[in-house]
Amino acid sequence: MSENAGGCGRCCCSFIFTLGLTSLFMWLSLRTSNPKCSIQEFYLPALDKSSNNRNNTTLQFQLKLENTNKDKGVYYDDVNVTVYDFPNRSHIIGTSVIGRFYQGHKKTAHKNGTAPTYQKVVSRAVFANGSAVFRVDLVTAVRFKIIAWKTKRHKIAVGADVEVNVNGTKVNKKNIKLSSSGSNNVSYYCCCVGILLYFFVLIFA
Repeated sequence: MSENAGGCGRCCCSFIFTLGLTSLFMWLSLRTSNPKCSIQEFYLPALDKSSNNRNNTTLQFQLKLENTNKDKGVYYDDVNVTVYDFPNRSHIIGTSVIGRFYQGHKKTAHKNGTAPTYQKVVSRAVFANGSAVFRVDLVTAVRFKIIAWKTKRHKIAVGADVEVNVNGTKVNKKNIKLSSSGSNNVSYYCCCVGILLYFFVLIFA
C-alpha cells in the first residue's frame, strides 16, 4: 500500500513539475517587449547661427522605433511627440503626430517628423552661450500581433532631455534613448524568480 502511495506521489510531483514548466514556457513565449524608441536627428534652424534661414522656426527630427520581439508584430496608434522648452516642462514649444502604422517582428522603423515651434518660447530656452536643453516626450499605444490575434492596447510614455548646440543640432552624436521613469526589467526578472520559486515549493513541499 505504501509503495502504491509513493508511486502515486511521484507521479503527482512529476505531473505538477511538467505542468509548471509548460506554463512557464508558454508565458515566456507569449510575453511581449515594448518597442525601443530613440531620437536620431534633432534640428532647430532658428538656433543655427551658421544659417541664413534663422526665421525658419520648424523643428525637424527623426525617430528610431525598434521592435525587438522575435515573433510578434506591433500595431502602433498615432505617435504623439511633444517638445518642451526645459526639462521641467515649463512651456510647450511644439507638437507633432506620426500616423499609425504596422511593424513586423525584429524590424526597425525610421520616422521623420516636423513641428512648428513658438519662437518666443524657444528663445527663452537658449542659454547665454547659444546652447539649449529641451525635453522631448513620446506617447502612443501599441497592440502586439501574436500569430493570428492581437493583444489589448499597451500605453507607451517615454522621454528624454535633448541638448542642442549653436548649430541647432543635438550635441550627442549617438541616438538619444527615450525611456520611462519606471524599470520594466526589474519587474520582469522578479516575476520570473517568483514563478520558479512557486513551482519549487509545489514540488518539494
